[in-house]
Amino acid sequence: MELKATTYEVDDGVAVITLSRPHRANAWTGRMHTEYRWLIEKAEDDAEVGAIVVTGEGKTFCVGGDSQALDGHAERGSYDPGTPVELANPGYGVSDDFDADFAFQMALNTPIIVAMNGSAAGVGLAVVLFADIRFGAATAKITTAHGKLGLAAEYGMSWMLPRLIGVTRAADLLLSSRKAVVSELADWGIFNDVLPADEVLSAAMTYARMLVDEVSPASIASTKRQMWLDQHRGAGAAVRDSNRRLNQMMADPEYREGVSALIAGRRPGFRSARRRH
Repeated sequence: MELKATTYEVDDGVAVITLSRPHRANAWTGRMHTEYRWLIEKAEDDAEVGAIVVTGEGKTFCVGGDSQALDGHAERGSYDPGTPVELANPGYGVSDDFDADFAFQMALNTPIIVAMNGSAAGVGLAVVLFADIRFGAATAKITTAHGKLGLAAEYGMSWMLPRLIGVTRAADLLLSSRKAVVSELADWGIFNDVLPADEVLSAAMTYARMLVDEVSPASIASTKRQMWLDQHRGAGAAVRDSNRRLNQMMADPEYREGVSALIAGRRPGFRSARRRH
């Protein structure tokens, strides 16, 4: 696919997806949506990629839907995503709960780490919220945005925000659509760390490389799957599923490598262990 609204590179096992419409503050379009899903699938299918970092070009992460597109929706009186009929569907098929925009991020084997280098609104905030790990720029602002446009909460944020920060705080952000400065939200539970803007991407890359270098890919994939599926089921089902996974994974070469490294007092080489088998 020719990339017009994003960029993509793989750096030492970490795929970096950059939202790249800086002249429009990385505003979301159908083209960006199409490329984003295609790149997520590309990274997920690449055996050499152990983590995905998503960031924005310039000083903004994503201001939400492009205002020109929003004007078109108002003129039509309906929503047009501006995407082709056939889209990449990364993560689809794991669970019906994940077969939707941005919820598919929870169904991936590969962790998504957001480096929110600048402000995020609307759909841009949804990309952030549905990531696994989030680093935010202290001076950036976030807003759910929909209330100021006369719309319902977008992209399942009414489901995700209460789970991240509790109903009381989620109600504040959802009902008001106010612009909140990230530094104000440092202890709310949205961000794993809040940093100066020029340190956000570096922190995300350092974390991503730690996952790639030190943690079993099979363990990451299984733990991520458990974490998000368990939000939709009871405690007993979660325990039974974890027992099944433990029994299955103890026959895996990555488990043997982890035990061997523990006994020898060395850092495990999970990826080389996987390649040997």
